[in-house]
Amino acid sequence: MIPGFLGFANLGRITYFGHVRRILAARLAATGIDTRIHLVRTSATASLPRRAGQLAEAVAATARDDGPVHLIGHSSGGLDARLFTAPGVMLPTSADVERAVARVRSVVTIATPHHGTPLASFFTTLRGQQVLQLLSLLTIYMLHFGHVPLSGLLWMASRMVRLADLVASSELINEVFGRLLGDFTAARRRSVRAMLRDVVDDQALMLQLTPEAMELFNAAVLPRPNVRYGAVVAQATPPSLGSTLAVGIDPAAQVTHAVYGMLYRLAAQTPRDRSPRLAAEVTRALRHAYGTAPSTAANDGIVPTRSQAWGPVIHAAVADHLDVLGHFGDAAHDPPHVDWLVTGSRFDRPGFEALWGDVTRFLATGDDASEAVSAARPRGGARVDPDCHFRERT
Repeated sequence: MIPGFLGFANLGRITYFGHVRRILAARLAATGIDTRIHLVRTSATASLPRRAGQLAEAVAATARDDGPVHLIGHSSGGLDARLFTAPGVMLPTSADVERAVARVRSVVTIATPHHGTPLASFFTTLRGQQVLQLLSLLTIYMLHFGHVPLSGLLWMASRMVRLADLVASSELINEVFGRLLGDFTAARRRSVRAMLRDVVDDQALMLQLTPEAMELFNAAVLPRPNVRYGAVVAQATPPSLGSTLAVGIDPAAQVTHAVYGMLYRLAAQTPRDRSPRLAAEVTRALRHAYGTAPSTAANDGIVPTRSQAWGPVIHAAVADHLDVLGHFGDAAHDPPHVDWLVTGSRFDRPGFEALWGDVTRFLATGDDASEAVSAARPRGGARVDPDCHFRERT
């Protein structure tokens, strides 16, 4: 299991894949398949070749018998898996890449920016780096404590009318940082600060996730024969006056919904001439799931929905970028689900179980993925026809 670019999988109690690991282990055990699940630790914002090299080392170190290897990558972790499995790839690692990749049987990408995301272009700017740090810290805080501090929210609200005012003020951003970090232990503050420094000091990944850079990536990184590729696609509810009113008077929900609105609008800025062309089978599958084919602007708050399609569509969810990992609101579940941003997408536990049930079927059915087909369902997600192939290259 390969994390995406935020990198907080490396921060101890903050479990990036915690909910996924539990449900996937249970579902695979129910099929009678003997499985070991490993979390790959990659550098938060390092280049794709460096991260893919770390993936190669992890596979070489953990896969010691002759069993098959299956890779599941969330966000940019899906690109790490694609690069690692590309025929003839040269990676900065001492691992025997060809020997490690020879055992890979499938790659599942979850909300992966296969065709880039406009947010990457914004995050490479000075202001974007500050916003990325703040977003990372807000996400870490939410998943660690289960809430955003009310005192900090009231203080923030008293000093800004719009979220744009926060983005425009370095002084305000620094003050928010101080208030959020102050609730962590000294040791955890050091770990978080080190990760946030990496986000600024190493911008290689952000540059490589722009739509322009991903054009080159896709031209050079080809699928490996005998490896099955499948994608989970997410599309969040667009922010609107109605969604803001639906959030209610909870100040924490209102602030995180405002953050989501900013991210959604930035991610919706893919120029029409750079929007990926989808194979007819993929378009039909997404139309079957969502009722209509996703527009250029549709996204999960981070990655355009159309950018997430690569190979067969295993599942299409009405969810945001971290909902698909179990980071949605459900405090009653044991262990509780904690929402990173209030988006109004209403993704829930049944939708989460349906999504990872479809992934399990994709892993377990071998070449006969047609058994995973079922009718579309509203809200939490929809199983879609997995018989969607790569667009022919010309």
